[in-house]
Amino acid sequence: MRTENDEIRDNLKYLTLLSRDYPSQAAAASEIISTQALLKLPKGTEHFMSDLHGENEAFVHILNSASGVIREKVDIVLGDSVPEQTRAELATLIYYPNEKLPQLKAECADEEALDHWYTETLLQLIDICRLVSSKHTREHVRSCLPSSCGYILDELLHAHFEDHDKDLYYGQIVGSIIENGRADHFIVRLCELIKHLAVDKLHIVGDLFDRGPRPDLILDRLMTHHNVDFQWGNHDVVWMGAAAGSALCCCTVLKTTLAYHNHGMIEDFYGINLRHLLRMAEQYYGNEDLTIWMPHTDATRGPYTDGMLHRCAVMHKAITILMLKLECEVIDRNPDFKMQDRDFLRRINWEKGTVMVGGREYPLRDTSFPTVDPADPTALNSDEKVVLQKLVQSFRQSEKLQQHVEFLYAKGSVYHIENGNLLYHGAVPMTSRGTFAMERFEGRYYSGRALMDYCDARARRGYYAPEGSAARQSGQDFLWYLWCGRLSPLFGRSAMTTFERLYVADPATHEEVKDPYYTWYNDEAACRRILAEFGLPGTSHIVNGHVPVQEKNGESPIKGGGRLVVIDGGFCRAYHEKTGIAGDTLVYSSRTMSRRTHQPFESAEKAVNENLDILSQKNILETENHRILVEETDEGEILLVAALDSSDGQHRLRIAVQDSGRPLLAEERDALLNAELQSRDFLSATRLGGRLGLIIARQLVRLMGGEFGIQGSGNQGTTLWLTLPLDAARLEQPETDLDSPLQG
Repeated sequence: MRTENDEIRDNLKYLTLLSRDYPSQAAAASEIISTQALLKLPKGTEHFMSDLHGENEAFVHILNSASGVIREKVDIVLGDSVPEQTRAELATLIYYPNEKLPQLKAECADEEALDHWYTETLLQLIDICRLVSSKHTREHVRSCLPSSCGYILDELLHAHFEDHDKDLYYGQIVGSIIENGRADHFIVRLCELIKHLAVDKLHIVGDLFDRGPRPDLILDRLMTHHNVDFQWGNHDVVWMGAAAGSALCCCTVLKTTLAYHNHGMIEDFYGINLRHLLRMAEQYYGNEDLTIWMPHTDATRGPYTDGMLHRCAVMHKAITILMLKLECEVIDRNPDFKMQDRDFLRRINWEKGTVMVGGREYPLRDTSFPTVDPADPTALNSDEKVVLQKLVQSFRQSEKLQQHVEFLYAKGSVYHIENGNLLYHGAVPMTSRGTFAMERFEGRYYSGRALMDYCDARARRGYYAPEGSAARQSGQDFLWYLWCGRLSPLFGRSAMTTFERLYVADPATHEEVKDPYYTWYNDEAACRRILAEFGLPGTSHIVNGHVPVQEKNGESPIKGGGRLVVIDGGFCRAYHEKTGIAGDTLVYSSRTMSRRTHQPFESAEKAVNENLDILSQKNILETENHRILVEETDEGEILLVAALDSSDGQHRLRIAVQDSGRPLLAEERDALLNAELQSRDFLSATRLGGRLGLIIARQLVRLMGGEFGIQGSGNQGTTLWLTLPLDAARLEQPETDLDSPLQG
């Protein structure tokens, strides 16, 4: 029977290392107690948003209000005894402190009234802040405090009142703040702190860009957020391609913005120079009938003069012709895309003024193509070449755009798994039989998770592969495919019928057939198969965006027996009439997962002036049978121990990693320890449940003559350990010393 001394002897190296940071029993016990206490805290609140489509004002309001979470906290703290108007004003102050504060101060009749309002407001904000900080450790709250007033706020939030009167204590500090002219500063900082602590993690499930006026402001705001991730949408990747230098993606982005008269954002805020495009467009198309090229406009963003509309329409036509030419080139370069039927400039009968679409001949709505040579319809003339060169250069040199796209790459991916939720924007392509659709790219076949992983990797190539390399061009072409390709997980439709909508009157040609996924995601078994494909149990959830839910027609956003939630209710103004709502979001707290359905948001100005919140309806999707704790999330504590071991005369480096999450099942441990994985299978090894890195590490360890093992830790997670042999002749310090670099 093993004794305690045996355990100590076997782990002496680890204990020696730990003794550096915890030199006494009391220090070690204190750290253990602190860690265990942290793990027993409730999980932080996660906020899910999707399909923002450049609607910055609605986005900022929903971000500020945390989809109603902030107002719920205000109501909890103030209670029904405080009038509705007062609670609404306080909530608006938290949402927009810099804008609302001057208004509320102006309502005070004199200095005495202002001091009274300051005192009452500061005390209310402190109580709300104490409530939202209750999920967090004091250390974390301190890290969120602004340096200019952190000490005082820390004292206000964490004071204990066993030995002194709370009102008197608070009154003295608040009175001093007011007396020294710092009340405004503290109110603003408390409002920002409440919003920070109320939501631990923000997930954006795709499509920041599209027809809305200011996606740049959305990204500016997100770059300052404390914890955010993205799942790319098809509108996002085409902007990523434009920033990377894809001429086709540049044209596609401009075509969309010109179609909705949003090119002012391109010019004014990203600094993209459209002067050469306008000059060329006026030269070739300025005297034509531009009826079908007139932009869609929003009366609330007008007025629009005839000259403004003409300039937009003429550039719209010019950039569309350029886009159609470049599409043919990319389709020719990439037969794997299976888009050979989309080279429409080659399918036009120039004499008859018709085009072949889907095997049928249709008359063209516009038969003027002055820059197209019928003998070689995809060739660019000299003016078009200059315009393209200038546009690509302008996109590449836009400092703000490059910052935004680098942020999207750094924080984004095709899909994301966190705390039992699988997040993706579009679809996991499927067949009509409900199996995962198989697609061939670069000589390999991919489906399901492997297809998603491949798409992610190739999308990164387009931006990060060396300049001028074939890999970079291949990646940029693929970013365009992700925008509109038939089996693109970010698009999920048979075709992007841009050409047909412009040039063909028959609405039957405009249809974009949805991937069979959008039929199968109503089936619970299919959703469970998707979850299993990504290594998740059937009790997990899929959070999906992309396709607006037509609630006014009775469509439910809850699919697959509750396994899948669609949260694209239509932030975009153009979808409001179609969907009957103005966007929906998801909130996942330690107690519930709830969907928040929002009604149209008028403006930030009205919200501030009239305390108008977005009218939202809260629907509880799932209530946990116990409060979820940190130790049950993906952020559960991880313990890493490393030491040198020379106990048997052989020098080895020993490393052990222990987590506090769900313990691995026996079959999972067996797969990780024994599965053989060849390099050509890296992207298709879906059965390994997302632990490809461990398989690679295990193989590397064994190739270096080491050992790799996995040990269950009861109900408290899993321990992974490895040993690596070290060359004694090259060891400068054979004793346990991890501060020195290892050699050999």
